[in-house]
Amino acid sequence: MGEIHVIFGAGQVGMRLAERLVAAGKQVRVVRRSVGPVAQGMNPGYDSDLWARVVPMLMENLIAAAGAAGARLIVLDNLYMYGRPNGPITPDTPFKPESRKGEIRAHASDLLSAAEQRGDVRAAAGRASDFFGPGGVGTHFADRFWKPALVGKKVPLLFDPDATHSYNYIPDVAAGLAALGLAEEDVLGRTWMLPACEATSARELARHFSMALGQQIELARTPRVFVKALGLVTPIVREVDEMLHQWDVPFVIDDLPFRERFEMQPTPMDQAARETVAWAKQEYP
Repeated sequence: MGEIHVIFGAGQVGMRLAERLVAAGKQVRVVRRSVGPVAQGMNPGYDSDLWARVVPMLMENLIAAAGAAGARLIVLDNLYMYGRPNGPITPDTPFKPESRKGEIRAHASDLLSAAEQRGDVRAAAGRASDFFGPGGVGTHFADRFWKPALVGKKVPLLFDPDATHSYNYIPDVAAGLAALGLAEEDVLGRTWMLPACEATSARELARHFSMALGQQIELARTPRVFVKALGLVTPIVREVDEMLHQWDVPFVIDDLPFRERFEMQPTPMDQAARETVAWAKQEYP
């Protein structure tokens, strides 16, 4: 049957990754939890208790399956394990999680590293910060952002709109994972920071969106005390609040090793903004 690329999860990145691999002439199989019309990712719901039960199990099962099949394993990971970094985040930045979800992601990463060292699996991790872009229904730039933005209302943010932060454009994340999956063996046994847009603020990102939309998008920060209070009655806000420390300090990715190895640059911001706005106008009419 030949080489098959198996993608676990049909969510924000999975389907775009599948499209990239098919365009490269590869056979692709997408594995998802449901046959329904709603795109789903492999990650469980955004809940620390659920993550603690499921995320390590998922990693162990992926390692066992890839090892048994003799397949390489490319893992998409986030940056939760770094806590409040003191400087740009590189593959060598030590883990210092400041949240339960960060501890869980660090543990899962350690499981993968230990399996690689034992020779149980050939793997690489591609890490990304907060997503934006077409299909980004599980991001900070989804319905809570676009529904008010598209009708000229002020957009409430739970985090500091002026904090310096790296954001990853979803098609670039898919392109980065495809590159890792198709590359030579030298990419394995390493962690890679996937290509990110130049570190900026949410306010500056909104400025690019405004230009593409043709109308001003105004942002307003929700006071932290209100976020805390809302979290008492709204579980998802409580889970998001746990991670807001990532906007308390500059949270910047150093993706230069990836760019140099693959000669790949992130999508220009103006283009990314135009494509994101076009998607949002269709998704949230």
